[in-house]
Amino acid sequence: MERKEKTILLRPAKPEFEEGLQFAHYLDQAAEGFFRIMLGRESESIIATAYIDRGHSLSYEHVIFAEVDTKIVGMSSSFTEKQQRMFSEEPLQSAAKRNVIRLKLMRILFAPIWRILETIPEGDFYVQGIAIEAEFRGAGIGSILMQEIENRARASGSTRLSLDVSAKNDGARRLYKRLGMVESSKWPNSSFIPTVFIRMTKYL
Repeated sequence: MERKEKTILLRPAKPEFEEGLQFAHYLDQAAEGFFRIMLGRESESIIATAYIDRGHSLSYEHVIFAEVDTKIVGMSSSFTEKQQRMFSEEPLQSAAKRNVIRLKLMRILFAPIWRILETIPEGDFYVQGIAIEAEFRGAGIGSILMQEIENRARASGSTRLSLDVSAKNDGARRLYKRLGMVESSKWPNSSFIPTVFIRMTKYL
């Protein structure tokens, strides 16, 4: 029996709480649980609440969803270096409510990582996160999302695409290399401490 190929549709995210929950799920997946550590058990609800607002890194404005048969199966979040410099932390802090003290303490504890992640060189278009449902991996959705990101980067006038990927995520690193990205730096930059994440870049 011939297998029917499913159509993959990309669309901009909408400022809706339910979509925000899906975004939060994918974002934490891309960050390997980092946001749950930062915000606690209510992390998805907190991020979904902030997601509805504009002007910050977790806003719906920067999100693209991938759909198959109207079902969301993946997402990407990306923005320019100029946008990043204008971001406010107020929407996330406001959404965190009683967890805001935890958020601030975690920001202090993970300060070295935050400094690296928030250091986006001038002219870069930064990919904050990209994630695909497990059952749809290998179907080319990651490549399609990355091509759309690259199109947006070029349209924005950015000169380089950049992202940070876990050193343990061999599958993602292979995908990015296949799409022309190279490993430009790592953190921590030490031969005595295991690498946590790698910054990959591509000139446009």
